[in-house]
Amino acid sequence: MGKTTGFLEYARIEEGHAPVAERVRHYREFVIALDDGQAQVQAARCMDCGTPFCNSGCPVNNIIPDFNDLVYRQDWASAIAVLHSTNNFPEFTGRICPAPCEAACTLNLQDAPVGIKSIEHAIIDRAWDEGWVQPQPAARKSGKRVAVVGSGPAGLAAAQQLARAGHAVTVFEKNEQVGGLLRYGIPDFKLDKGHIDRRVAQLQAEGVVLRTGVLVADAQAGLGADSRVTNGARETLAPAQLAADFDAVLLAGGAEVSRDLPVPGRELKGVHFAMEFLPQQNHANAGRKPKGQILATDKHVIVIGGGDTGSDCVGTSRRQGAASVTQFELLARPPEVEDKPLVWPYWPLKLRTSSSHEEGCEREFAIATKAFTGERGRVTGVQTVRVQWQDGRMQEVPGSEQTLRADLVLLAMGFTGPVPAVLQAFGVEPDTRSNARAGTDAAGGYATSVPKVFAAGDMRRGQSLVVWAIREGRQAAHAIDAFLMGRSDLPR
Repeated sequence: MGKTTGFLEYARIEEGHAPVAERVRHYREFVIALDDGQAQVQAARCMDCGTPFCNSGCPVNNIIPDFNDLVYRQDWASAIAVLHSTNNFPEFTGRICPAPCEAACTLNLQDAPVGIKSIEHAIIDRAWDEGWVQPQPAARKSGKRVAVVGSGPAGLAAAQQLARAGHAVTVFEKNEQVGGLLRYGIPDFKLDKGHIDRRVAQLQAEGVVLRTGVLVADAQAGLGADSRVTNGARETLAPAQLAADFDAVLLAGGAEVSRDLPVPGRELKGVHFAMEFLPQQNHANAGRKPKGQILATDKHVIVIGGGDTGSDCVGTSRRQGAASVTQFELLARPPEVEDKPLVWPYWPLKLRTSSSHEEGCEREFAIATKAFTGERGRVTGVQTVRVQWQDGRMQEVPGSEQTLRADLVLLAMGFTGPVPAVLQAFGVEPDTRSNARAGTDAAGGYATSVPKVFAAGDMRRGQSLVVWAIREGRQAAHAIDAFLMGRSDLPR
């Protein structure tokens, strides 16, 4: 432990942000990371608890007290070795993870957890700057071939682990570039796509083959209208071909089917899914501006859905120059501070204000959408009603109906699961939530109902966090390696 009394002597240090007036004028990252001295002080606050709840709060089980101690001692090279031992892509989680580890930190009982996420961010950025992140090709080849379908964080994490185990790995991605939701869903101001590109270069140097523009599905059925993520496929590959060419197949696509809102007026122009809106701006930022781009410029925007995707819509709308932005949440306004004795060390229900909210947004809680109104086929308003919750049931509040002006409505209510056509094409049995049915037990973990076909990430567990996707990819890689070789030395 670096400094025994550090948690008594030092206050929590937050990462800085560029001023709102400045950052809404561009799509670049605006978080000001901790410098070496600030990271050292923040790491000194770690209590080195006898039972480090932060470890179990982190889905990839990062060895947090250890890398905190190493940062305090300024041994950055050892710190990145510890961090990489559990997390393939800390530059992603250090930027976009909501940090359940901090919610589980013992110091969170006093509302001042160690800034674990900011320390992780500092470690990986320092590692890239120093040239410590290098390809790690396998010393021996196994002679086994593995296909990974989907290049989001689950697919990339699995591909890297399997390649390091000596397997010949090919990743198939239907879009024109690798990254999945990291590239097409998360705004550039939260995650610069250069972070994806340099990891892709590392994977390729480790022997991973990346085939983009390839849709793995029934050639006649395709994906249908269920896929809300941009599809830039140039060719279609039948699942049977993968089964014939590879020793194992991992399905690591996302939960791409957006939850719809089937109310009167849904057909009006100007009502869009968030995943129609967000990828277009990312394409434009990359110099590939789409035709007929959905823009919030000078419009009154209503975002329906109070989660991270909704927040991303808020920040993007602000940067496009929206006249106003209002975000709806069906649930009641949560408390400012959670009941810590009741919920700690678990992820609490509390009011969370994102950087996008700080940029200008009206937030409406306990509000339901009844209908969309319009003129000449285009949306002009949203009919709403206030709701109250009793015994887990929603009831409308009589006399609370109103119509709010809207020139653009963005549906950001989450995702219901993977595209059914993909599972059907492989013949994979779905679970009760329409995800691929596959367990996580040590024996036969992540295996689907189809021989030698595995599933991981959002396709298996449903909509979740990037850090959960990385965990699933790593664990699925362990399971596949054991399936191919009879045993596995890969960490889970």
